[in-house]
Amino acid sequence: MKKRRQFFKTALGASVASLLPSTIFATSTPENRPDTAPVRAKALKKGDTIGLVAPGYSVKPEILEEAKATLIGMGFIPYHTDRIIGNHGYFSNTDEERIKDLNEMFSNPNIDGILCARGGYGCTRIMNLIDYENIRQNPKAFIGFSDITVLLNAINQKTGLITFHGPVGSTLNHEYSIAQLQKAIMAPLEFQALENKDLSGEKKYRHPQYDRYTITPGIASGKLVGGSLTLVTSLMGTPHEIDFTNTIICLEEIEEAPYRIDRMLTQLMQSKTFYKASGIVMGVFAGCDTPPNRHKFTLKEVILDRIKPLGIPAVYGMTFGHIDNNFTFPIGATARLDSEKIHLEILEKPVLP
Repeated sequence: MKKRRQFFKTALGASVASLLPSTIFATSTPENRPDTAPVRAKALKKGDTIGLVAPGYSVKPEILEEAKATLIGMGFIPYHTDRIIGNHGYFSNTDEERIKDLNEMFSNPNIDGILCARGGYGCTRIMNLIDYENIRQNPKAFIGFSDITVLLNAINQKTGLITFHGPVGSTLNHEYSIAQLQKAIMAPLEFQALENKDLSGEKKYRHPQYDRYTITPGIASGKLVGGSLTLVTSLMGTPHEIDFTNTIICLEEIEEAPYRIDRMLTQLMQSKTFYKASGIVMGVFAGCDTPPNRHKFTLKEVILDRIKPLGIPAVYGMTFGHIDNNFTFPIGATARLDSEKIHLEILEKPVLP
């Protein structure tokens, strides 16, 4: 997105790498466990303690207080360390302090679930410092989206833990989003449909980028993966690249011009496994469209041009992403997509009752 891109205008020279701490490149992570049975955290209940972390951007004090008030209203006890309120440039804290916060939240027996306070940028910098074995031994509901996409997928790939693509603390302020999050982490059902919000009655949603349509009709089943298109693409060519084989890929984005969406989708299409996916579910690409112009492509034209030729069941416009109404879906859980009916159903309990 535009706000994220402005920090990458200057490329770092190769000589700078020699000045960086060796821990940035270190990794003690186990190999991916694609064949491991899913690991489930316990379902959350009222009275549980939710740890708030900011693994990327800094969070404003007033936003943090609003998030804590919302959690209290949901019946939870919010908790955070002083690390979340520090500032290190545009980050909430240094890489070392941010990863320490995340690792300790998983190991702390008094923390029942973990909610990211916000996204922004910074999670890719700490991926190789995560104690994945600690997470596997202490599974907890881990929730967030946007930049948190990389953590959700890496944790699932490395440990088998089902994670949750849902609101962050700074966006947990809409009735629909709260209800959908509660349904995912507090009321596990064997078969659970993800309910799209009807946006037709609100004027601000009367724009083609909020349309809901079938790209390619069909029925597919597979493990859910994905999140932010930008972040999913950023993992390509790294040890954390997502294996899309037999998965249902979920993608959303914000404030990227259609040609940038084109470029990222094209990159994914040229990867080793994207075409092996079972299905594709696109959320709302807010702020990614342009008015019809014979010299440009609209967002829908780009999506149809890139995705439809794959012949994979696919839909656009389901209610998740950088929008007020953002449903929660479990990364790593098996789901079934009926793209003609624009219906997505979770086929297993994402948390333990």
